[in-house]
Amino acid sequence: MKHKVLGIVLGVEGAACVLFGILQTSFSSGFTAAMAFPFEQLGLLLRMLSFSGGAGNAAALLIYGAAALLPLLILFLLSRKRELQREDGLLALLSVVLFPVLYFMTNPGMIGSLFGGALGGSGGAGPAVGKAVLGGTVYSLVCGYFVLRLLRLCFESSTVRLQHYMMVLLSLLTVVFVYLIFGASFRELLHSLADLKAGNNGNEHLLGVSYVFLALQFAVNALPYIFDVLVAFAALRLLEDMGADRYSAESVEGADRLARLCGTALAATVLSSIAFNLLQLLFAQKLLVISSSVQIPVFSLAFVLAVLLVARFMEENKGLKDDNDMFI
Repeated sequence: MKHKVLGIVLGVEGAACVLFGILQTSFSSGFTAAMAFPFEQLGLLLRMLSFSGGAGNAAALLIYGAAALLPLLILFLLSRKRELQREDGLLALLSVVLFPVLYFMTNPGMIGSLFGGALGGSGGAGPAVGKAVLGGTVYSLVCGYFVLRLLRLCFESSTVRLQHYMMVLLSLLTVVFVYLIFGASFRELLHSLADLKAGNNGNEHLLGVSYVFLALQFAVNALPYIFDVLVAFAALRLLEDMGADRYSAESVEGADRLARLCGTALAATVLSSIAFNLLQLLFAQKLLVISSSVQIPVFSLAFVLAVLLVARFMEENKGLKDDNDMFI
């Protein structure tokens, strides 16, 4: 995927995540959990159609069956192109799971009976948790299928193909990082702002500084993932240079730039956390909410360190090749 196209996709994803977070805050009944999207909204549509009359009920049944059988259709099309593998069985299982998931999303009042007392009754956050579990089950099957399929392709592919799959994986990681920024972190900010306002009715004039620090907390939490996106783009450019000539000057320069960017990312992650904690102490008397936890983005740091290690290996391999060429 070209960088410009990937950038557009990530921009659309970021806007969609922000919109979903706002809709979840404003219309909680239709957007209860991110993991339930889009199954919850499809269930609402099916429910609306089923109560609209005979024609609407028939349309709802048709959409319900088509959505649940879609993985089986994909499995059938794959069988026409190649020999099916064991992991392809997850597509059939996915269809089996979609039938009850969509049924309970269409009839959310029955979700409590599915989980018994695990949701703590029908009120409160119980239905939202149930929908998240149902959606998460579907997503676990989808992700599991793609991971197992990618694993098989990696073992059966040449170095050139592996490089291509690495580029695809990096592109998918940028999608994950954008979700963590504008999805998970942004929704956490909205919930924190709402909780702060709800807990201080009558003292809204005192919340200005606290609002600012909640926004700063969001920035500190999101910063590692922002750098992860930049690192991923730099790694994609490096892989393109390596595809042309892994020992070219452009490849080595790209590896060096990538290594320096990784160093900057690690330093910025640590320093931003320190700066936030110090500022919080300075303004502690004016704050009505204080974060007492220390954020350690292990996943982000592991990703940056892995890319840094690969970049260093490339530089060393280039040096060894140059030495061997001198002897020859």
